[in-house]
Amino acid sequence: MPDAFETMEALIEEISKHNYHYYTLDEPTISDAEWDALYAKLLQLEAETGVVLPHSPTTRVGGELLKGFEEHRHLARLWSLDKAQNHDDLMAWHTRAQKLVNEYNAQNPDQPLPPLSFVIELKFDGLTLNLTYDHGELVHAATRGSGMVGEGILAQVKTIKSIPLKIPYHEGIIEVQGEGIMNLSVLDAYNKTAAEPLKNARNAAAGALRNLNPKVTAERKLNAFFYNIGYSDMIQFETHQEMTSFLRENKFKVSPYLKFLDHIEAVEEELQNVVSMRNTFDFLIDGLVVKITDMRTREVLGYTDKFPRWAVAYKFEAEEAVTTLLGVNWNVGRTGKVTPTARVEAVDIAGVTVQNCTLNNVDDIERKNLKHALGSLVYIRRSNDVIPEILGKVTEEADGEEIVPPAVCPACGSALEVKGAHLFCTNRLDCRPQLVGRITHFASRDAMDIDTFSEKTAEQLYDELSVRDPADLYGLTFDDLIKLDRFGTKKAEKLLAAFEKSKACDLASFLFALGIPNTGKTTTKVLADHFGSLDKLMQAEPEELVALHDIGDIVAESIAGFFRDPAMQRSIERLLASGVQPRAEEKLAAASENNPFYGKTVVLTGTLSTMGREDCAKKLERLGAKVTGSVSKKTDILIAGESAGSKLTKAQELGIRIIDNEEELLQLLGEA
Repeated sequence: MPDAFETMEALIEEISKHNYHYYTLDEPTISDAEWDALYAKLLQLEAETGVVLPHSPTTRVGGELLKGFEEHRHLARLWSLDKAQNHDDLMAWHTRAQKLVNEYNAQNPDQPLPPLSFVIELKFDGLTLNLTYDHGELVHAATRGSGMVGEGILAQVKTIKSIPLKIPYHEGIIEVQGEGIMNLSVLDAYNKTAAEPLKNARNAAAGALRNLNPKVTAERKLNAFFYNIGYSDMIQFETHQEMTSFLRENKFKVSPYLKFLDHIEAVEEELQNVVSMRNTFDFLIDGLVVKITDMRTREVLGYTDKFPRWAVAYKFEAEEAVTTLLGVNWNVGRTGKVTPTARVEAVDIAGVTVQNCTLNNVDDIERKNLKHALGSLVYIRRSNDVIPEILGKVTEEADGEEIVPPAVCPACGSALEVKGAHLFCTNRLDCRPQLVGRITHFASRDAMDIDTFSEKTAEQLYDELSVRDPADLYGLTFDDLIKLDRFGTKKAEKLLAAFEKSKACDLASFLFALGIPNTGKTTTKVLADHFGSLDKLMQAEPEELVALHDIGDIVAESIAGFFRDPAMQRSIERLLASGVQPRAEEKLAAASENNPFYGKTVVLTGTLSTMGREDCAKKLERLGAKVTGSVSKKTDILIAGESAGSKLTKAQELGIRIIDNEEELLQLLGEA
């Protein structure tokens, strides 16, 4: 038996080597018949021994139909990218980065950052992949999801033959990020024999990777390119070049186009060159990505709430087409805003069939000469994944039927109010789309994060159980839910458990869930951090609010007005009475105490057995600590779990305080 295992390992290594040359390097090393013979021998040995090693190429064919997607929490966040669509946007990004570098260098003359240099990468149009390798073995694969939590798709990813199941790097855990794609030539070949041809390569790849039958994924013959190490507990890189070399050395398929440049002017010139090449690639790209190459500079520049400051996506110009405007629908949103949506004769733009287009408001209709355009030809534009918009009429004549704005709310028949360029329904208490939208928003991931809840659920609860306010959700019982269509015992119990779990929430998320007009996630966090309690915020006057960061007169009046509204006050009172407990008070109380983490810069490394690193980071931040990703002279404390690597070594060299005992950590966190 040991001999059989050794033979299997040798066969796997040889087949993987040939796969790498064929699928990653596009340089076949043996004939198909020779490859088939090696594969058949491996299959025979696996059948004889009853053992299939986890990195065997035979696991790529797709196994049993899966029951569902498991939630997967990433070890490091996957960030979105800020966008630049022209010269001014690109230069504004560069100016901001250069200013931060100059400020840092002025404060740290002994360790200045190097002059800015850049890398340009292709922005693939597929599905983002995050792969986890543990001591060289592929152990997890997930979609991007929220950036913190994605869906586990390991079985599907294993069918992509250009992705290594085992890599030479065996020192620890790494997360590798890339894009799953379908080559255009593969799409063409697939559609020649497919019963249902696929519309475009992007949707084909995304649909295949999110299909519960891995055999379907395998049939699509997907590919993947990789461009980033998002997390590593043992290895660090000084430059993007080093990281790219690491990816290549570990058999990952790297973009065929990478350009390293020293000046932003050269970057802009090269961007224009690549724009003219966009249709020469055998895969879809929807833009380019510009990144600063030096890793220490990236660490210093850091992140906003949504984006890294050291990278920007340069988006291609939108594509346009001509079609006929058939009609306009008026839709009511959760804030009562009544927005027009244009229905157009179906037209194909870059493989996507467009039938609906954005029209922002009545002023937008008149400005674009669309007042008398029903039945007329119009220009439409689709920019990447954004909903297409109408640019204007093809002719200047008023040769079509008139677009007539509604006189009353199209959903409930109530009076409409004009605010600026927009129409609003005044019936906030009994307008179905407003209430359904408000409840759906309340339950969403960035708000109360009520698992399994959807807009369809909100509509069903509104129609069949008279749920009119978010507070009504917490009064629902098992007997209420079980009588609903498509609600079995398991689904009802799961939703009730999600309601109960959501009661313990942080104040910023609770405020966002309330749907305060003119406020987003960033603003609600500013409010939570400043006031520290719901009561204090509800009593705040506009003059106090306007003094806060990024809150102007309009937003301040909007916030104060929201909390003065008797209907909103009643809703909040009912939510609190049902057991919802926003917990900002605890955060500020903990942070104000004399604890060892208050005001300290803390780095986490290794694996914590008693809690996840993300959970630990949140607890540290509640205690007033600043949690960063890398060790420097500014680091005060390193928390080292199992398998701590280079960060621990660097902390030891710098004489930084190290906490490597989890019992001690729990005591310091006040949880022992």
